[in-house]
Amino acid sequence: MRDPLFPTPQPWVAALALGLAEALPRLHGTPADPLVGELIAALTAALARGELELDLRGPRPAEVSEGPWPEGHRRALAASPLCSDPDGPLALDEDRLQWRRWQRQRRAVIEALIARAGAVEPGGVGEAPSDAEPGDAEPGDPRSLDSRQRQAVAAVLRHGLVLLEGGPGTGKTSTVAAMIAAHRASQPDARVHLAAPTGKAAGRLRTATGGTLPCTTLHRLLESRGDRFGRHRGRPLDLDLLVVDEVSMVDLGLMGALLEALPSTCRLVLVGDPAQLPPIAPGAVLEDLQRPEHRLRLGDAAITLTTTYRNAGAIAAVAAALRQGLGAAAGPQDPDPIAAIRPLLQGLESTDNLQWRPCSPLTLPAELLERLRRHQAELARLAGRCRPGSEQGCRALLAERDRLLVMAPQRQGRWGLEAIHRTLLGGRRDGDLQDLPPGTPVLCRRNLPELDLANGDVGVLVGGPGPSARLLFGDGEGEGEPLWIHPGQLGGAAEPALALTVHKAQGSEAEEVIVLLPSGGDRDGRLLYTALTRARQGALLLSAGEDGPAAGEEP
Repeated sequence: MRDPLFPTPQPWVAALALGLAEALPRLHGTPADPLVGELIAALTAALARGELELDLRGPRPAEVSEGPWPEGHRRALAASPLCSDPDGPLALDEDRLQWRRWQRQRRAVIEALIARAGAVEPGGVGEAPSDAEPGDAEPGDPRSLDSRQRQAVAAVLRHGLVLLEGGPGTGKTSTVAAMIAAHRASQPDARVHLAAPTGKAAGRLRTATGGTLPCTTLHRLLESRGDRFGRHRGRPLDLDLLVVDEVSMVDLGLMGALLEALPSTCRLVLVGDPAQLPPIAPGAVLEDLQRPEHRLRLGDAAITLTTTYRNAGAIAAVAAALRQGLGAAAGPQDPDPIAAIRPLLQGLESTDNLQWRPCSPLTLPAELLERLRRHQAELARLAGRCRPGSEQGCRALLAERDRLLVMAPQRQGRWGLEAIHRTLLGGRRDGDLQDLPPGTPVLCRRNLPELDLANGDVGVLVGGPGPSARLLFGDGEGEGEPLWIHPGQLGGAAEPALALTVHKAQGSEAEEVIVLLPSGGDRDGRLLYTALTRARQGALLLSAGEDGPAAGEEP
């Protein structure tokens, strides 16, 4: 897939590819081969998109010559010392060309996960819940679960690792609650921890599971220290059960660090939706686990929930169609996901919870700007009533922040994030954060453990403009204490967030979402699926240059 944040290769990718194609043969004492050089360029471009391999059976990459593809390239690899085991930097695994460094790391991580799935702590485990019919029991009570959910509860008592997958509304959270309850019933003194890749996802997980268990980002759990972690094999985590949500966002390096820090006696539950976007950093671990050979080895430690209990209506129908089009491996199949779902979109009624507006690609849609300006005005009004110590006013402001989520796949372009902020904030978007209008959402773009902030956290500016401005971070549903930060403490690690990229919004939810789908570039189905499933109540899809019920009209 082409990363939606980078719809075309960036200039630095070509420069890096050229440098690697020259340096690698020289370092390994072999003449440069043009065909191997093309493959190095294609692998470099894939790495910039977060991918670690090149499928020689797949479509020809743009960096590769048409004539010799793929047999000529395969012969060149076979003859090249750059692809020889164990020292060559390239590795051909069946028809998948990979960087050897990451091939070894991938194998080690996947093997460790599969081995953990088969590791059962002897003794101390309870019986799986009875096969009762689902009823009106409380969340986490086995009587309220369907057969696959009960299978997951039984699995956590038998396996050292459980992989729990499912789309939105399939009961993953209630299943996790039941798994935790069953584990604690068998081990009352068990040390349980919940984690997620981002602060927003961790907050959602904490709220959904009742807020009684410790819940943090993975970076905070592992005591991130820049490019190192304070928790590792020499100083492991002191846990009996760890649940990691939104595992589709976990990259290879982070999963490797987690496994290094996790004692062999700790059971691990990985929860996610493989149809969502993969992580930005290289190595989509959840995607790797979808391969048939890996699923076969996981056996009944891997459970996919299929019954939908919430998010019904048009959003669910369109999301299901997108998910089906993505296939079992969640890889993009069609460069234009609108084509696959156009009949559903054209059949939408005005009362449906999903609306579609085809728009002119030349300017930002008027309906988008109108809704965002109303949102801005309400945020500003509530920000005027919010101050430290005013819990009710702060919660109302944070709740309004979470009411509307606007997502664009690109930063640049007529429909990009910068165009939205330039239109709504003018020149103030380029100045100090404290000079932004009160009520402006602000995104933290890095993990800042010293401030108790995680990459992806969104705060709201209160007070100001000027030195009196403060940023309010916290949960809009009343969980935890609000956090007040001076804008200057974030330095260059923050930016306005009236709209977010889909990647940055992953793990979030809002009452209403607006999704921009501009023209040009690849339209990855996972991007649209991820964006639409952020909605709790309703969604508006604005697509550029489409035929539809409002084609040719500006909403």
